[in-house]
Amino acid sequence: MSIHSSFRTSGSSAKHRNVLSRLERLEKLEAADRWNAEERGLFGLPKVRSIKVAMKKKKKKEEGEEAESATAAAKK
Repeated sequence: MSIHSSFRTSGSSAKHRNVLSRLERLEKLEAADRWNAEERGLFGLPKVRSIKVAMKKKKKKEEGEEAESATAAAKK
């Protein structure tokens, strides 16, 4: 019997999540110098924005030009 796709964990870390765990929030706050363990406790943490980084897709025209130049170079 195979594992259902919703139960697989290998790709889950790459997906964007809106809710961060407490540890992830602390790591982001420490990186931004907004939280210090000696000064503050674990309660009342400030909110942390979770921004999804999107990669721009290349235009098909540019890919077509690259393929043409590669085939022209191979013919020489």
